[in-house]
Amino acid sequence: MSAPPGDAPGSAPGAEAAHPFLTPEVEQFASNMARLWEESGKAVTAYLRPREEGARKPTDGAQVADIARTLGQVAERWLADPGRVAEAQRAFTGDFLSLWAGTMKRLSGEEVEPTIKPDPKDPRFKDPEWTEHPVFDFLRQAYLHASRWADRMVEEAEDLDPHTRHKAAFYVKLLSNAASPSNFLPTNPELIRETLASKGENLVRGMQMLAEDIDAGKGDLRIRQTDRTGFEVGRNLAVTPGKVVFRNDLFELIQYAPATEMVRTRPVLIVPPWINKFYVLDLTPEKSMIRWAVEQGLTVFCVSWVNPDARHAGLSFDHYMRDGILKAVDVAREICGTDQVDAVGYCVGGTLLAVTLAYMAAAGDSRVASATLLTTQVDFTHAGDLKVFVDEAQVAAVEAKMAEAGYLEGASMANAFNMIRSNDMIFPYLVNNYLKGKAPFPFDLLYWNSDATRMPAANHSFYLRGCYLNNDLARGRMEILGELLDLKKVTVPVYELATKEDHIAPARSVFLGAQLFGGPVRFVLAGSGHIAGVVNPPAKMKYQHWVGEEPKGELEHWLDHAEEKPGSWWPDWRAWLAAMDATMVAARVPGDGPYPGIEDAPGSYVKVKA
Repeated sequence: MSAPPGDAPGSAPGAEAAHPFLTPEVEQFASNMARLWEESGKAVTAYLRPREEGARKPTDGAQVADIARTLGQVAERWLADPGRVAEAQRAFTGDFLSLWAGTMKRLSGEEVEPTIKPDPKDPRFKDPEWTEHPVFDFLRQAYLHASRWADRMVEEAEDLDPHTRHKAAFYVKLLSNAASPSNFLPTNPELIRETLASKGENLVRGMQMLAEDIDAGKGDLRIRQTDRTGFEVGRNLAVTPGKVVFRNDLFELIQYAPATEMVRTRPVLIVPPWINKFYVLDLTPEKSMIRWAVEQGLTVFCVSWVNPDARHAGLSFDHYMRDGILKAVDVAREICGTDQVDAVGYCVGGTLLAVTLAYMAAAGDSRVASATLLTTQVDFTHAGDLKVFVDEAQVAAVEAKMAEAGYLEGASMANAFNMIRSNDMIFPYLVNNYLKGKAPFPFDLLYWNSDATRMPAANHSFYLRGCYLNNDLARGRMEILGELLDLKKVTVPVYELATKEDHIAPARSVFLGAQLFGGPVRFVLAGSGHIAGVVNPPAKMKYQHWVGEEPKGELEHWLDHAEEKPGSWWPDWRAWLAAMDATMVAARVPGDGPYPGIEDAPGSYVKVKA
């Protein structure tokens, strides 16, 4: 019997019958997989090229080694007691057997309560299928059981010193966050749907962005957290009018143009962190604290630190104090014709300011009338998760790395800050950018966050050892220019701001340090975190702040008796300044005094990229 005409060799109907799965959708998916392979080659090339050309050295693996060493110590403590290990294994196995039994019931159509639930604030498992589909529900609960079991292993490990336990808990959390099923295509229902719907186009776009971000990082992945093309310093960021009125090799000093006919007599000098750029206080006009301060009748000066390179390797704290803060104080005094200034320090800029105040107190220098310290630590006993990266071995490794170039790459500190909040700052972007293939939205604060600065070797080494490692300032052991520093001798009024959810300068740490000063301290606790709690314009009416008695004892006790007020802390600070000096003079125009304007704000130093 002859074959049907449609099955004859070479006929179109026969070809379709022989390849029933070759639909246009499948062909498109296959084409995208070929493009994905091509783009992955570009990503590999972007990673390898700088290393082959010698521009990027092979990774030394110091961080990985420290993780392995730290977790190995936890394992050793457990293995020393086999009975406790067996008990922990039984508990772990029992949880999984209960989960497995529940999953089997769900697959057969029964309703079963989950054996473990995620934190309601955890955004990773918001997709309905994590709950509705038994398989994904199993993956989610299995992950939560495993991660909490790992946490327990650290918490209950016996005879661990506090620093090792802190590091182990941090590393376990970091690894658990990395291992979440939400981070992988085959185990994330949302990613599966996205991939099927776009026929793999999302993965192609993601791989293209991955290659671009590795290339932008000169061989290392520089995760894009915002659309970098949407912002430019001096165009739509840092646009408060003013002039650079002084410049040396360490900083530019910006004097901002007045917005009122009369201004407060005593000027305000802002000392920002050198770890990142000053314009966090001058973002878009509606968020700018500097613009707001000018509109409140203040004469505002701001230091803009140089983005250092090998030439600045020898600059230490004493240079940043003498040639930085003290020089800026003198220039501001000369321009305004005043004996004193009111100084504001933010984060490590505040730490440097506190060191300067202690030095001035020892030397009998009264050029600074008051100090405002924003999320500033002077006692590093409770310095939070950044202490994970600071012990003798790790500091020595950083110093060796800095000795090669004369500075620490800005990406190193940025990566540390991101690791502290990996579930906010790393893994959501890995998923969104490289698996969903979606570019992040423009966000001014994240643009600033990615605009990193380098750190000169001598200064950063002094900071790590003198503050984080040895806590010398709080313990009265720090010396600057031959003076032994004692914060109790600082008797000028201090306005100390902490933020409730701060992960860099924890509120408990700031509160403890506020008790070390010898003069009156107004302690204020703001809602939100290290940046949003500080950069909180009154017009937004966001968050809240607490005011109370001078800081004594524990933060929790102080907060129990504090008064909660809605909105920004900025008006409270302005009233505090007015209480010390409410006299007024005619507005000062930048460049009209003894220091002519060099160029328009925000100057040149802030535009240098790391």
